[in-house]
Amino acid sequence: MLNENVKKLLADGMWDLATCVNGEPNVVPVAFKDVTDDGKLVVGDVFLETTLCNIQENNGKIAISVYDAKTLEGYQIKGIAEYITSGAIVDTFKAMVEKMFNGAATAKGALVITPTTVIVTTPGADNKKVL
Repeated sequence: MLNENVKKLLADGMWDLATCVNGEPNVVPVAFKDVTDDGKLVVGDVFLETTLCNIQENNGKIAISVYDAKTLEGYQIKGIAEYITSGAIVDTFKAMVEKMFNGAATAKGALVITPTTVIVTTPGADNKKVL
């Protein structure tokens, strides 16, 4: 589902996570993120309170936008998120966050997102193409 262009942009770029409940949208940028070898997206939970509430209310539905501001290459990834509070993924994010914030903050858990749809958002002939 995630081709090499999408994986590279996900590795290099900032992600915006979008959720919605009862017609009220919510979007947040995330810096603590990664792509697993099996193509899942993982996000460390430092300040995701509204996002987590929305995920509980909407059966895990989430969208991720990632793009390169210089080239305008971009993708929207829709998927289903699961929240975890222990394990190797959470331990990795805890270590990253604690190092960055000198122990003043930590990751409380992580979102594990299984992509269901990838849509091109790059301007041009492939815009809105589903990969």
